[in-house]
Amino acid sequence: MGREDRSAWKASYFLKIIQLLDEYPKCFIVGADNVGSKQMQNIRISLRGTGVVLMGKNTMMRKAIRGHMENNPHLEKLLPHIKGNVGFVFTKEDLVEVRDKILTNKVAAPAKAGVLAPIDVSVPPQGTGLGPEKTSFFQALAIPTKITRGTIEILSDVHLIKKDSKVGASEATLLTMLGIMPFHYGLHIKQVYDSGTVFEPEILDITPEDLRVRFLSGVLNVASVSLQIGYPTLASVPHSIANGFKNLLAVAVATDVNFAEATMIKELLSDPSKLAAFAAAAAPAAAAGGTTAAAEEAKEAPAAESEESDDDMGFGLFD
Repeated sequence: MGREDRSAWKASYFLKIIQLLDEYPKCFIVGADNVGSKQMQNIRISLRGTGVVLMGKNTMMRKAIRGHMENNPHLEKLLPHIKGNVGFVFTKEDLVEVRDKILTNKVAAPAKAGVLAPIDVSVPPQGTGLGPEKTSFFQALAIPTKITRGTIEILSDVHLIKKDSKVGASEATLLTMLGIMPFHYGLHIKQVYDSGTVFEPEILDITPEDLRVRFLSGVLNVASVSLQIGYPTLASVPHSIANGFKNLLAVAVATDVNFAEATMIKELLSDPSKLAAFAAAAAPAAAAGGTTAAAEEAKEAPAAESEESDDDMGFGLFD
């Protein structure tokens, strides 16, 4: 009877994971080390209406995914990441919002001897409230102390535990005596799956502004290389035209050749007083607007600068 019940439970689990894989286009592969049953229950409650948490044995998850790969070959990308104490969080919502909900569900935990420290742990200067009989314990850990009003006081900040190192028995005992719970445990996002693509969770931190900066940097590099080797591209042509126009102005100034764009420059160079008058006339006009005009100009300046920069880079040619 027990064997039949277990077989039925496995069949139900396979149907459930297949249903979730078909229904939800996105999921997180999460690590669940040091997450207790009560905390897992709270995580499930917090994700109601947003995501579905599914845990299970790795062998069963792999078997279910392999059996469903005929319908969705992209699921094969999940298999290499199903190792260790992991599970799935399926969702249809925005990945960043669900990620934040998952990461905020953490609980403080004491440092236990033998566990790997997820972060560096330091003990700040403080009064411990412990009696002088514990002095030898602090000396064994090379922690500088003194006796103040009959209790031990730590004199300076002490780097007690390094990240990814095992917590020693003495360090764990000290943190317990001081009432410090340095670690916070919860679901840890290892990989993200979205419509057939698996990627690192750090990708979710990339903003549109980051993409824009990277793209402009790439365009700048392409334009620089193209100008240097004399090979015209969409990125370099606007610069080539601008440089060519500067050369035409230089030739027009040095010769009798004339065209509309060079007329004003020749007039200013031929009569320096006009140049001074032009500068003098521009200064009062700029100051006439007062504080309000200056503030408006300051607000509009970034937009104008951005548009001018875009024009120089030739973005119109990409449209």
